[in-house]
Amino acid sequence: MKKASLFLILIAVCILSLIAGFGLGSVRIAPLESLNIIINRIFGTAPFGAVNQTTETILLRIRLPRVLLAFISGSGLAISGVMMQSVLKNPLASSFTLGVSSGAALGASVAILFNIAVFGFFTLPIFGLFAGLLTVFLALSVTAKVDKSLQNNSIILTGMAFSLFASAGLTIIMAFSGESINSLIFWQMGSFSRRTSTHVYALLPIVIIGFLIILKFTKAMDVMTLGDEQAKTTGVEVRKMKILLLSLSAIITGSVVAMVGIIGFVDLFTPHIARKMFGSKHRYVIPASALLGGAFMVICDLAARTLLPPIELPVGAITAAIGAPFFMYLYFSGRKRSKK
Repeated sequence: MKKASLFLILIAVCILSLIAGFGLGSVRIAPLESLNIIINRIFGTAPFGAVNQTTETILLRIRLPRVLLAFISGSGLAISGVMMQSVLKNPLASSFTLGVSSGAALGASVAILFNIAVFGFFTLPIFGLFAGLLTVFLALSVTAKVDKSLQNNSIILTGMAFSLFASAGLTIIMAFSGESINSLIFWQMGSFSRRTSTHVYALLPIVIIGFLIILKFTKAMDVMTLGDEQAKTTGVEVRKMKILLLSLSAIITGSVVAMVGIIGFVDLFTPHIARKMFGSKHRYVIPASALLGGAFMVICDLAARTLLPPIELPVGAITAAIGAPFFMYLYFSGRKRSKK
């Protein structure tokens, strides 16, 4: 099947997931009714009949921001995963497994525990972003002291070590959180509940800018997947490129985690599905991963709020239930291939 046709299918899947996210829940909203409400809000006229005020409030103030934020978050995590796996040439690499997510969550949790609001609404994103970046820079700094060439395995092992440190910090914070421990645990497991359009406006430019930046380095990423030595012979500054792409991945992941909590495995397996569909060229894999990640996150969030009503499950639990078996499959299939 041609790549153009595959992208059309992906776009159709994304549209269907958004329609399902807008319409399904405790109150059902038909697709035509959703479209009518959105057109009325934008153009001031309702072409398909009068707008129900209650339905309009549910769609515009609750469903629309939540679903859009889920799609943006999934897309951001997916393209972050593409960068991690391509730079480190490891199918098991991701911001989640390398500790960026844990570091970002630690920074945001500190802000929550001590009720820090220096930057107003942007306090959590800023704390999460810089904590995620700090995790990457510390991992790279430690690795560089013992391995100046920044070998991929060294980066991965160091990142996993920092992930354990961050997880220990999160545990200590929860021990001191007192009555707020339940909300803190729920936030750390990931949720789009009570998110507003302000969250969408804050996260959207970060993901879009990150997406546009990574598209400029698709050729370099293609070469880097062949090996560091091969990349150097073609003029790619491997060390600088690794630092740039890993930092960009940390910025995107840190921002997402600070907004919605830790949501793992999305950045692990969506790039693999994209590569199965489009091959190894990053100019196709990156947008395909963004679409797949967005649609997958919307579907997982829909499952989280509809599987056991009126209880809402953490969306991180849904993604982990799907992603953990996939992680094991990648690991054991990789071992089988290495033995042959």
